[in-house]
Amino acid sequence: MAGDAKKLQPIIIKRVKKGGHAAHGGAWKIAYADFVTAMMAFFLLMWLLGSTTEGDKKGISDYFQSPLKVALQGGAGAGASNSVITGGGNDLTQSAGQSKRGEGTEKSAKKNAGEQRKIERAKKDAQALAALAAKIASTISNNPKMAEFSSQIKLEITPDGLQIQIVDDQRRPMFDIGSSSVKPYMRDILKEIGVTLADVDNKISLDGHTDQTPYGNAARGYSNWELSADRANASRRELIAAGMPENKLARVVGMASSLLADPQNPLSPANRRISILVMTKEAEERLLGGAVVPLEAETENEPPATGNTKASP
Repeated sequence: MAGDAKKLQPIIIKRVKKGGHAAHGGAWKIAYADFVTAMMAFFLLMWLLGSTTEGDKKGISDYFQSPLKVALQGGAGAGASNSVITGGGNDLTQSAGQSKRGEGTEKSAKKNAGEQRKIERAKKDAQALAALAAKIASTISNNPKMAEFSSQIKLEITPDGLQIQIVDDQRRPMFDIGSSSVKPYMRDILKEIGVTLADVDNKISLDGHTDQTPYGNAARGYSNWELSADRANASRRELIAAGMPENKLARVVGMASSLLADPQNPLSPANRRISILVMTKEAEERLLGGAVVPLEAETENEPPATGNTKASP
C-alpha cells in the first residue's frame, strides 16, 4: 500500500517568472519636452542678443540698474518708444536706439531722390558732351585750316568728361622748342576750340604735358614741370582771347612727364600735348569739393577758380 501511495503523489513543478519593468506612465516624454523647450528658449535668447543693437542693450542695462529712474525720466537709447525699457520700438534697422516713426522712410526717400537726380544729371551731361564732341569734330572737318591738323586733335569721352587733346608732331610742334611760345597754327586751333567752348556750362580743366627729355636749363631750376605749366597757361590765354569766359576754368596744371600718352616711348612727340577736359558735374564736385556754383550765379567780378594752378607768367 505504501508503494501505491508514493506512485499516486502529485508532482509539483515551480516556474519562476522574470518580472518586467515597472510601469512609469511616460515620464520621460515630459522630461524630453522640458529639454526641447529649454533649448528653444536658449535659441531665442541667442537670436535676440544677436539682433539687438548696442543702444537697445544699454537701455535694457540702464533699466535693470535703475528701473524707476528710467521709467520716469527715460535714458540714453530710450528712443521714441512708449516702452519704459530704453531702446524699445519696432524699427530693427536702427543701429543705436529708436527714431521717430517714419524717419527711416523719409531718409530712404531722400536718398532715392538724390540718386535719381544724379542719374538724370549724368544722362544730361552725357548728351551735352556728346553734342559738344560732334560740334568740335564738325568744326575741324569743315574748316580747311583745322582739317590740316585733324591728326593732332583727339576727342575722347571719358568718365570725367570730354577730353580734347592737342598732340605735338615731329614735323609740327605746337610750341617753340623748350619754350611756351605758341606756334601760329596752334593759336588757330586754340581759337576755334575757345569759340566752341564759349557757350558750354561745364567747368574746364587744362593740363600741359611734356615727354621725358630733360630740359636744357634744369641746372638753373627750370624743368619740364615749369615748362608744362607755362605752356598750359599760354594755352589758357589763347582760349580766353578767343572768347571763352575765364571763370569756366577750374584749374590749370603742369604735369611734366608724369602722365605719358605713350608709356612705351617716353621720348615720343605724342607725349607733348595740351589736354582740355570739359568736366561732368560729378567731376566738378570731386575737384572742387562739392562747392559747385552754377554759372548763372557767378559774376564777372569773381576771380577764376584755378585750383592748384601755377601763376600765369
